[in-house]
Amino acid sequence: MVKAKKVTGLDVHASVGENARKIASIRLEEMYRWDAYVDNPYEIQSLHNLRIAAKRLRYTLEIFSDAFTAESGEILKEVEQVQEELGSLHDDDVMIALLRLCLGGQDSGSVYEHALTTVAQHADNGRLMVNPALVEHLLQPSSKLTAEQREGLEVLLNQLQQQREHQYNEFREHWYQLKAQNFKRQVLDILKDA
Repeated sequence: MVKAKKVTGLDVHASVGENARKIASIRLEEMYRWDAYVDNPYEIQSLHNLRIAAKRLRYTLEIFSDAFTAESGEILKEVEQVQEELGSLHDDDVMIALLRLCLGGQDSGSVYEHALTTVAQHADNGRLMVNPALVEHLLQPSSKLTAEQREGLEVLLNQLQQQREHQYNEFREHWYQLKAQNFKRQVLDILKDA
């Protein structure tokens, strides 16, 4: 995950609104820094970084909501939708990677650990389709898949890949709708008026 850009130039004597505008402007620039990767559905890490940047912008808008105009609520909804779309995409990417590892019988170190951590986090949120204990068991080198298990996992993998493609297309369409309505300029205008 990419680190957030350090916000400089804040003034302890300035109003909360003035400082909030500076922070939100930087977070908006961070989000649009990843725009070049939107057209490549398999830039998984870059799309995840876009999600994290959107999350940072969202939280900034939420924390300082009293410092912005009423129109910032609509902006916040759009940023939240982008974040959620990319979050669903990332969830599928993690599950697809886990299933490929399982079917390939490979343990790729940090990818495996990251995937298991993500599976555990999503299980805690009640959003996971597969029991994390089952996934961990299947990824153990000592576990041999039966033909029936392999077939079931291949069907699940195929469904997840189709779901991911659909989710990516929805995200991309939404992103281009935002670009067509000059969303970035709208946000900057709201920040200027705050």
